[in-house]
Amino acid sequence: MRIEHLGIWTYNLEGLRNFYTHYFDASSSEIYYNHSKEFRSYFLTFNGDCRIELMEMPNIPKSKNDPIKQHSGLIHFAIQVGSITKVRELTEELRKDGFRIISEPRITGDGYYESVILDPEGNRVEIMA
Repeated sequence: MRIEHLGIWTYNLEGLRNFYTHYFDASSSEIYYNHSKEFRSYFLTFNGDCRIELMEMPNIPKSKNDPIKQHSGLIHFAIQVGSITKVRELTEELRKDGFRIISEPRITGDGYYESVILDPEGNRVEIMA
């Protein structure tokens, strides 16, 4: 068994798609549109097995969780970028472009090298080597 994909609701489908394709080299599917539900989505692929489905539909409530504080439920996902240098470079590029860095690049207690940023929707993304 394996994780096939993760789903993220958004109010800015094109903006979130552009974020992941630009900064994380994701490939995007063509848009799927269900007219009766006003549901639109893209699947993003990251040179591996697991994908992210970005979804948009009217009247989906905003999350009440504070993205800076820990809480129960899905709290982050990690994207492997290949090297310590790439973690540092991408973190700095995101900082320069105005995205929030909530954990600076570092070696974690379990031996990973990572930083943590917030995507445009406030989802925690670990950038890891």
